[in-house]
Amino acid sequence: MAVIVATDSDFTNVLNANQKVVVKYYADWCGSCRLFSPKFKRMSDDAQFDGITFVDVNAEQSPEARKLASVTNLPFFAIFNGGQLVDTIAASKEDAVVNLIQKLNA
Repeated sequence: MAVIVATDSDFTNVLNANQKVVVKYYADWCGSCRLFSPKFKRMSDDAQFDGITFVDVNAEQSPEARKLASVTNLPFFAIFNGGQLVDTIAASKEDAVVNLIQKLNA
C-alpha cells in the first residue's frame, strides 16, 4: 500500500477514514528521517501490516498534526486506532517501529 502524505488540512480526515493508522513524523533536514523513508515504504507493503494505513507528516509544516501526537523528536512514530492516539515512539530503529505497529494488531 502506498504511504499517504498528510498535512494539517487533511490529517484528521485520514485518521477518521482509516481504522488503524501509523504516522511517521519527519522534517526535510532530518537525516535519520530520510534514511528511514525506504524502510517505512517497505513496511507499508508488508503483508503482516495489511489493514494498517501508513502516513507521512512533515512535522515542521503540520503543527496541529504534530501536537496531536506530542512529537518530541524526529523521526517520531505514532499509532492511532479509530482516530484515537494509542502509543508513540521516537526511534530510528526498524525493530522498535515494527513493535509499535504490532500493537495495532494485538
